[in-house]
Amino acid sequence: MSSIEIDAPPARVWEVISDVRNATQWSSQAVKIFALGGRTTKGTWALNINKRGPLVWPTTSRVVEFEPGRRFANRIHENNSVWFFDLEPTTSGGTRLTERREVRDGLTFVSTFLTDKAFGGQPAFTKELDEGMSLSLQRIKTLVEQG
Repeated sequence: MSSIEIDAPPARVWEVISDVRNATQWSSQAVKIFALGGRTTKGTWALNINKRGPLVWPTTSRVVEFEPGRRFANRIHENNSVWFFDLEPTTSGGTRLTERREVRDGLTFVSTFLTDKAFGGQPAFTKELDEGMSLSLQRIKTLVEQG
């Protein structure tokens, strides 16, 4: 889990994070996202193309929580992870944005196997994902505050 304060109201932060296609602007791994349908809403499905060094792999995802100005969550089907963005207004008129990843149902066998073989094992990959959250939040902050 990682958090950052952004000098913009939650509605402005929401504009940036609530469209699944925008994730390529801040994600440390997603390089292309093909969303099904028009505007992102709860239930939106997407095909994601991810990259890490020379490795490229697809995942599919579905928006499982969509509470405008408050929470956005996306479930990755290949590994059972759910990525959350929670927005909280600050007393200064800005937003505290928190990103976290949960695997409530446990990782899939395929995900565990591939992580062990291609990504250096689960502890190393989880650490990398955690570090990626901090980077993602910094990139979102920059996008929102410059926009």
